[in-house]
Amino acid sequence: MSVFGGIGFTAPWLLLALLALPILWLILRAVPPAPIRRRFPGVALLLGLADDESTTDRTPWWLLLRMLAVAAIIVGLAGPVLNPQAEAEQGSGPLLMVLDGSWAGASGWDRKLTALDAQLTRAGRAERTVGILTLTDPQVPTFQSADVWRSRLPGLSPAPWQPSPAEIARATEIMADLPGFDTMWFSDGLDYPGRDDLRAALQSKGAVEVHQSASNVIGIAPAVYQDGAIDLTLRRAIPGPEREAVVQAHGRDPAGNARILATANASFEAGATEATTSLSLPAELRARLTSFDIAGQRSAGARTLVDDGLRRREVALISGRGAQEGLQLLSPLHYIEQALAPNADLIDGTLTDVLPANPDVIVLADVATLSPAEAEPLQEWIDAGGMLIRFAGPRIAASDVSRIDEDPLMPVRLRAGGRSVGGAMSWGEPKALAPFRNGSPFFGLPVPDDVTVSAQVVAQPDPTLADRVIASLSDGTPLVTRKAVGQGQIVLFHVTATAEWSTLPLSGLFVQMMERLAVSSGASTPEAGSLEGTTWTPLRVMDGFGTLSEAGNLPGVAGPELISAPAGPALPPGIYGSEERRLARNVLTAETKLTTAAWPADVPLRGLALPPEQPLAGALLSLAILLLVADVLASLALSGLLLRRSTGSLALALGLVIAPQIGDAQGTDPESFAVRSASEVTLAHVLTGNSDVDEVARAGLTGLSDTLYFRTTVEPALPTGVDLEQDELAFFPILYWPVTPDQPQPSTEAYGKLNDYLRSGGLILFDTRDADIASYGAASPNGRKLQELAAPLDIPPLEPLPGDHVLTRTFYLLQDYPGRYTSRDVWVEAAPPDAERIEGMPFRNLNDGVTPVVIGGNDWAAAWAVRRDGAPLLPIGRGYAGERQRELAYRFGVNLVMHVLTGNYKSDQVHVPALLDRLGQ
Repeated sequence: MSVFGGIGFTAPWLLLALLALPILWLILRAVPPAPIRRRFPGVALLLGLADDESTTDRTPWWLLLRMLAVAAIIVGLAGPVLNPQAEAEQGSGPLLMVLDGSWAGASGWDRKLTALDAQLTRAGRAERTVGILTLTDPQVPTFQSADVWRSRLPGLSPAPWQPSPAEIARATEIMADLPGFDTMWFSDGLDYPGRDDLRAALQSKGAVEVHQSASNVIGIAPAVYQDGAIDLTLRRAIPGPEREAVVQAHGRDPAGNARILATANASFEAGATEATTSLSLPAELRARLTSFDIAGQRSAGARTLVDDGLRRREVALISGRGAQEGLQLLSPLHYIEQALAPNADLIDGTLTDVLPANPDVIVLADVATLSPAEAEPLQEWIDAGGMLIRFAGPRIAASDVSRIDEDPLMPVRLRAGGRSVGGAMSWGEPKALAPFRNGSPFFGLPVPDDVTVSAQVVAQPDPTLADRVIASLSDGTPLVTRKAVGQGQIVLFHVTATAEWSTLPLSGLFVQMMERLAVSSGASTPEAGSLEGTTWTPLRVMDGFGTLSEAGNLPGVAGPELISAPAGPALPPGIYGSEERRLARNVLTAETKLTTAAWPADVPLRGLALPPEQPLAGALLSLAILLLVADVLASLALSGLLLRRSTGSLALALGLVIAPQIGDAQGTDPESFAVRSASEVTLAHVLTGNSDVDEVARAGLTGLSDTLYFRTTVEPALPTGVDLEQDELAFFPILYWPVTPDQPQPSTEAYGKLNDYLRSGGLILFDTRDADIASYGAASPNGRKLQELAAPLDIPPLEPLPGDHVLTRTFYLLQDYPGRYTSRDVWVEAAPPDAERIEGMPFRNLNDGVTPVVIGGNDWAAAWAVRRDGAPLLPIGRGYAGERQRELAYRFGVNLVMHVLTGNYKSDQVHVPALLDRLGQ
């Protein structure tokens, strides 16, 4: 490409034709225009005379139009481009585009694809072959034409993990076998091990240029439940100014619908890379949580999944002796019940009765000896992840349990005799508790001065005792011991659960200790060693954008790897299950630190935003056509033929040049607009004032109209945009209303027309275009705007689109309703509570009513949108899956239009048997 005066030309040699314009000018001056022929009788006297030296008086001015038209054609064919990239910057030879391809770039993925498309366009113009290498899945790149890669861009998507050292090493090995090339590295902004080695390998092959967004990467660590609250930690890569972030708690409401159950604000202080917040939720609500998301962030790192750790725990209480009648405070389980009842479901019964219920925790209060029929299933339950909490007492002190050999159901061996009086240790001065050491589940709890111990059973010293003590007395005597057994653990309080041996059960410290053991322990991530020998099956996995989907046939993962191995293709983040347990593997762990990528001075660092190249060829060729039309009009006018012979054809030509778009309703004559809109089925969209959104809506309805034309008997006219303040709405069966945060509020008169439209059978499709992240609630700007727009409308009660709704089978059988996004939360008019259900029919009898509104956030217009040549306007999804998603979006649109035009005609089929019976057939 050659650049002249800031404008590039793809075929600059064509500009040489401009040198011929002076010659053309001389020719035009030598050939005068044809004279006007007039019959005059006196001319007969001049017949036979000749003037050999006749010349024109002057060159006609309209010949300049012809010169300008020819010049515009020449320059247009030379391929002028505004904002071209200089050849020196473009380079030559093969070009490798390297993408980190991790979750850190998911929020700005559309901008990255736009930058890739621009660079591929420039590489294609320079006739450079291009290869693409994604570091999260490194494969040997194939260098092909840039146009081939441009067609594959919609198939690129970020992975829900960062490049691992093994993947970087693989990419570095691939570089060694490739010939020389230049590199454009599209970084996600985060540092990771091995990046410098790969950069050095790329620099050895040619020039390296890095493109990186200035946006800060933000993520959320797994939720931690402690002290009765859910603690959430947010991290960012760049310590910047003070910033607020909103964390949304997603879950299911009692009806099973996905909702935002709670929100919390987290604040990054200036210069800080970490922000914390907490949520205090009732146990019932906590059990419904599925994930925590950072509002406004669309990446797997901005979502942390919730597993069984936050649900309400089930605790079985079993005592070795009962309380005397009427003496409730002497019951061995009384203080335990009081401590656990607010935050756990308590189960009573014998050990053989509660084990089949598979509780999370079993508490044995002074139970000394267990029969083999009880001990064996209890041991299996602990191996599978259960927690057994035991309390000492007179029975254990007087028994021989765990005296010589350590009992499998005891954490330590117990000493016999010693300072035992009546089977229990005692001394003159009661002992206080020592502060809890780091590593203990009770670490951080304050020890009250009034908590003392006057008697206990003593642990037998051995080499393993020190590692098993999690609480001790001031003189170092173990008070609480613990050991891991399989995936579970056994805990022993060396005192009674009553106030006989200690004042501990009377204190608030006892409540906190039981809370951390029996309730909060389930919220912590298990250690890798505790899952040894187990296999976990992926149930639902996340993609790079944080969207959950079914795992399909993905293989199982070994328990230790699920905890300790880095995320990757063999271990995608998601929910994993083993028997009755569920574990969440998230992108960020509690130890993950986000570090921004630093590049050496010899590597040029550029942003993703590029000045868009603007081809000027189309505008210049259009100008040439207009100039030629003007020349024709001038010639005909001077010759006197403009009004006599060519009025009709010239008017037609002029109309084709200056006629406005038929699809724009505004600015046209109201009568002609009404005739045109009522003569054919016309789909309409509400004008929002945002030109980009309105153009996508127009292109989307154009694509849907084309689909209806080819697949159904409906033959729609070109779609139109309507101004709610001026245009009549009754002509349109459906209005597509894209919601933008800044669109103006309609007037009272406009709302009157809208309500009349809804009551007379019209349908409005509200599209928040935000993947329904707020369930059209106030947690997102689009959701808040939708609430403002819809408040004055006469909208009936709504419900999520049920599977038996006629809209799911009006033309196609549908279960999902995706657009550019894939949320299934689509809302329609709620069926009456007594809606008739006919046996054998797949849907309810809802009469002929058509839902007046449909609400969702899947950005359907973006999925329907087509360019003027019929090709898709915007990329959707990835590869074949993306095209399948676009096809389902078209099918949903077809069902929607057919539903509006035909009503619930399919549900009327339920009356056919009754009609035939009346007719005697």
